Amino acid sequence: MRFAYADPPYIGQAKKHYQCEEVDHAALVARLVNEYPDGWALSLSSPTLHQVLPLCPPSVRVMAWVKPFAVFKPNVNPAYAWEPVIVSGGRRRTRQQATVRDWVSANITLKRGLSGAKPDPFWFWLFSVLNIEDGDVFDDIFPGTGRGSEALKEWLWQPSTAS
Repeated sequence: MRFAYADPPYIGQAKKHYQCEEVDHAALVARLVNEYPDGWALSLSSPTLHQVLPLCPPSVRVMAWVKPFAVFKPNVNPAYAWEPVIVSGGRRRTRQQATVRDWVSANITLKRGLSGAKPDPFWFWLFSVLNIEDGDVFDDIFPGTGRGSEALKEWLWQPSTAS
């Protein structure tokens, strides 16, 4: 099976954090739908969920990365302490496999060299949500630090967590 994860610069943040052009989210979602029918996931910011969700097929699910430790911005209350993750498809889980929650609680990363780098517990949860197995193809469309591919190797190496 072939899966993808997209963590593009969030809408309105491309120039500020990454010195790049804005991502065309309509084209990105179309690419995910067309190239990854087995399953895909897309991270975004909570303020832009209303813009991106209508671009997705009705079968997607909105899941959450909850951040117990997050950066609090002055004069922003309530704080932005969660991020939506839109998920489509994934390998069907068997009754013998543990049920995966539609949320993960994991602290943000610090000093990873890139704003928005995802922590390992996020990666391991995502692999469980998609139910990725050894031999599957996993494309990290915006690899950033490259940690997604490394985390997948670690996750697959530990059979107790890869189920």
